[in-house]
Amino acid sequence: MRGSLVGVLSLLLGSAAPREQEWRSLFNGEDLTGWTVKITGYDLGEDPLRTFRVEDGLLTVGYERYDVFGQRFGHLFYDQPFSSYVLRIEYRFIGEQVEGGPDWAVKNSGVMFHSQSPQSMARDQDFPISLEAQFLGGNGLDERPTANLCTPGTHVFMQGELTERHCTNAHAPTYHGEEWVTVDLVVRAGTSIAHVIAGDTVLSYERPVVGGGAVNGYDEAAKHDGESLTGGYIALQSESHPVQFRQVLLRPLAGGR
Repeated sequence: MRGSLVGVLSLLLGSAAPREQEWRSLFNGEDLTGWTVKITGYDLGEDPLRTFRVEDGLLTVGYERYDVFGQRFGHLFYDQPFSSYVLRIEYRFIGEQVEGGPDWAVKNSGVMFHSQSPQSMARDQDFPISLEAQFLGGNGLDERPTANLCTPGTHVFMQGELTERHCTNAHAPTYHGEEWVTVDLVVRAGTSIAHVIAGDTVLSYERPVVGGGAVNGYDEAAKHDGESLTGGYIALQSESHPVQFRQVLLRPLAGGR
């Protein structure tokens, strides 16, 4: 499963067109222009406790105004859908988990992709129907690999077999401190996806489809089990532990948007 990012891109692309060499920054380093928040229990666009904001040029997820977390899972959606691309996320965990956050959410965040639109999420829905590249931080003792896969309301194929488990660990390092970590996602529409760290492919899978559980409160009209996932929205998570994002970069691949 391990290999170089260059090798992965070569297999997917062949020779790339000039526009495919250009990175586009989805986060401008100043404000949340181009992004829309959806937090469980609130209407689209409402973030009264300033969970998502920009501080010192960093896209910051924090809980200083929360008394308790209260299952208020949040997602910050980029306003445009994409299909085939390389997505580069640079993140770090900081501080302590807010009171009332679930045990599994300590140093836990991620990026959702191939997601349903934020407009199609129900008011009390906890997670979008999507794929998730799960980011984990170490606790100083145990191995907690990052760049894992979780599948809220979806399934994928691995080595030709349908995989229905909710989360699959990557063959990735554990980062125990507050250092910056960079993860690349090589997303080829509805065919193949690779998670890459420092040039190594730490997880790969194919043919994502809608199906399964791990999503609560969704509108049944938005979930079509068996439907292929060939594109969708990108969203950054708030799951009760403070996290910062320094870069959110995207490079389109051939035939994608």
